[in-house]
Amino acid sequence: MALAAAADAGTRFQAIATICVGVLFMVVNDAMAKWLTEDYGALHIYAWRSMMALPMIAAMLLLTRGRKGFATASVGVHALRGLFAIAAAWCFFTSLRQLTLAGATSLVFAAPLFITALSVLLLGEKVGWRRWSAVIVGFIGVLVIVRPGAETFQAASLFAVGAAFFYALFMISARWIRREEPMTTMMFYVSLFPLVYCAPVLVIDWQPVALEHLPLFVGMALFGTIGITMIGHAFRLAPAAIVAPFDYTALLWATVLGFMFWGDLPDLWTYVGALIIIASGIYIVLREARAG
Repeated sequence: MALAAAADAGTRFQAIATICVGVLFMVVNDAMAKWLTEDYGALHIYAWRSMMALPMIAAMLLLTRGRKGFATASVGVHALRGLFAIAAAWCFFTSLRQLTLAGATSLVFAAPLFITALSVLLLGEKVGWRRWSAVIVGFIGVLVIVRPGAETFQAASLFAVGAAFFYALFMISARWIRREEPMTTMMFYVSLFPLVYCAPVLVIDWQPVALEHLPLFVGMALFGTIGITMIGHAFRLAPAAIVAPFDYTALLWATVLGFMFWGDLPDLWTYVGALIIIASGIYIVLREARAG
């Protein structure tokens, strides 16, 4: 029993460490994207990032699963998820033009709130009054950050909220894919379809990558691919109730990187709103774990 408990504790620690590093990598990816928004459009950034990530993921698939790794029974779902991924990326990258990295990250924390609400409509799940209350409180936190009508209101905040909404759709649609499909296969199509959709933009509005920006695009491909892989692996190692709360360490990293590279520090209300959203999100995860 003691050995089993120790092994279980070790696995949980590994899951927590994995998601923390994965989240850090994703924030580094976002920081690079923010840097690139000064010179490139949102769709151009996502297209070039996907173009460089796709060969990495394809090589990973070939090495681990061979040609069968590309097989999928959910092409239509992957195509739909590609649209959601593009919409989320476009909204988020657009918001980064004006918002601080931490401010945009805080608003994307609203994604679990949207997931809970949309799961009722799209998946037919039942959500009790406690979780609905947490969703409402969480959206109050969003309003605290956005502060519509105030002098400090920024329209770019709405794009960050839009990113959270489309990311929620992206996450929910993953449940329409067979559970036995490998995560690497899902990642391949998540990069493939957005690249196909963005191809006309690259053709019509061709914008070559400047040599000095190439490391940033390669970095996005590396950090983004490794980061999302580590986050997905963490959720496989331990229950969501244990792993999910550490997803919010993104605010810490976003604050640090935002200050290091742009001298940005969000105002007090951004942190207050973020804490409300985080508390609501953690409560929802715990209630779902208890209900499950």
